[in-house]
Amino acid sequence: MKRVEVPEGNLAVVVTYFEMTQKPAPSGLQSDLTLSEWTRPDPSEYKALFRKIGDEWLWFGRLLLSEEELRSAIHNPQLKIFKAQSDGKDLGLVELDFSQSEQCEICYFGLIPDVNGKGFGGSMMAKALNLAWRDEIKRVWLHTCTHDSPRALAFYKRAGFTAYKREVEIHPDPRLTGHLPIGAGPHIPVIKPSVS
Repeated sequence: MKRVEVPEGNLAVVVTYFEMTQKPAPSGLQSDLTLSEWTRPDPSEYKALFRKIGDEWLWFGRLLLSEEELRSAIHNPQLKIFKAQSDGKDLGLVELDFSQSEQCEICYFGLIPDVNGKGFGGSMMAKALNLAWRDEIKRVWLHTCTHDSPRALAFYKRAGFTAYKREVEIHPDPRLTGHLPIGAGPHIPVIKPSVS
């Protein structure tokens, strides 16, 4: 067994990649959840929903961007952003990236903590896959990591995805860089760098 020490102030995660190469049959799952396309979202409103969903799981990728970089990313015509809503309330976020030929990446897929585990995820995934599988698409893929919900791996497998690759990623702890509050991701301990 090989062990590698993670540098101070950093986190290590195992990233698992999943893919689907055939459009699944309709799921038959029913809920009042809808996916509404969020065209050219305001960056501050986008970040508020992104953080509401992702702080618990240490989502930080979009938080590293300047406002101009974020605006450019979320206004990219190849990226389709959807709000998951029920009774007029924003419950989640789905982002579909069509920038690669014949592929769709599900970049972000998440629900606010209040509704996790309450049956919305399956319906949201079924709707997301229906939007992802355009006529020209031959592959839908995504990745998750060990910072995500412990239910994520089984959820993606149940949705019809197959794992095909793993990587170890080391990055600065976003709670120590100030991109996330120190209490975010409470299931991952914060290890502050030693003072010399």
